[in-house]
Amino acid sequence: MQLEFFPSRTLAIYIGKMFAVRIVAVLLMLVLVLQMLDLLSESGKVLAAPGNGQGELLTYVSLRMPQLVSRFLPYSVLLATIITLMTLNQNSEVIAMKAAGLSAHQVLAPLFLVAAVTSAITFGFNERIVTRATATLKAWQNVNYGPIPAETGTKTNVWLQDGPNILFARTIAGTGAAMHMEGVSWYRRDPTGMVTEIVMAPSARYANPGWLLRNPVVFDVQSARKTPLGRDAVYAKGVEPVQVTISRVDPDAESLLQLTGSLAAIREAGFRTTELDGKWWHKLSGPLSALLMPLLGAVAAFGLARSGHLFVRAVIGMALGFAYFVFDNAALAMGNFGAYPPFLAAWAPFVLFFLIGETVLIRTEE
Repeated sequence: MQLEFFPSRTLAIYIGKMFAVRIVAVLLMLVLVLQMLDLLSESGKVLAAPGNGQGELLTYVSLRMPQLVSRFLPYSVLLATIITLMTLNQNSEVIAMKAAGLSAHQVLAPLFLVAAVTSAITFGFNERIVTRATATLKAWQNVNYGPIPAETGTKTNVWLQDGPNILFARTIAGTGAAMHMEGVSWYRRDPTGMVTEIVMAPSARYANPGWLLRNPVVFDVQSARKTPLGRDAVYAKGVEPVQVTISRVDPDAESLLQLTGSLAAIREAGFRTTELDGKWWHKLSGPLSALLMPLLGAVAAFGLARSGHLFVRAVIGMALGFAYFVFDNAALAMGNFGAYPPFLAAWAPFVLFFLIGETVLIRTEE
């Protein structure tokens, strides 16, 4: 029986249902409370836009709630793990299971199964719902909660680095050599970073290299004088269309397949993708954090309830779980700065805390 993962089907269903119900209950509690707090802080901005009312508040909730569900589902699994195992321990059900010959891993097996299903659901939910909601919400916030713009591939208010100089475009549309800008300003800066000249134009198109500004007007900062150039001219030769692609890529608003295509385009142009690579790997490792929670919270399942240490064990399990989330965020940030390789930044916390959880479980219970 020690080699069977689920020695009792009835017991597995009993524990699995108990665990699943608590995950849903804790998730609903967290999301409802956090959604109300978030709505209180953001409702003033939503209602400040002309014509907005209750319908727009409901729209905001429908776009924000998927983000909260995705973010706090692993926390819900952790809390549900501790609540479930504390209940089983207090009712001496864990003692009965171990007396029947079940190992600690067999006691936790139904929780791992439910957590694995939760991880799969989380991945699908992130790919199909959260990314779209995030993209729509950010586009809505960019227009200060005005009419939600249609998805056209147009990017607004883009700042691009041209060596020491800066290129700004009110809107950018198109891709590759067909890319064009509207409301263009090019800022010439001296070695100290001060702006010495501003070139403004109603539109520009890619000239390979540089951008051909139509009917530019030159403003000299020192003399405060505007001078129409009288002809189209090329500026910002250090800015390429791929830089616009990089600035347009939002890993939180793109699915795994879309982000893969964006990364391929950026790499083909010869630009580094360290930060985006870390986010790509985290789209896989992030949902799997739910699978780790039963192992980190397992200390709450064992030990005698009447010994008075059950609460201490629950706190230890909670501390291990929250330490994982802290380390995961820190590793991802270090990966974005280039201190860690992207693969290591995404997967090191998962592997490390898996080994810690297994070590604690084996040394104390097996």
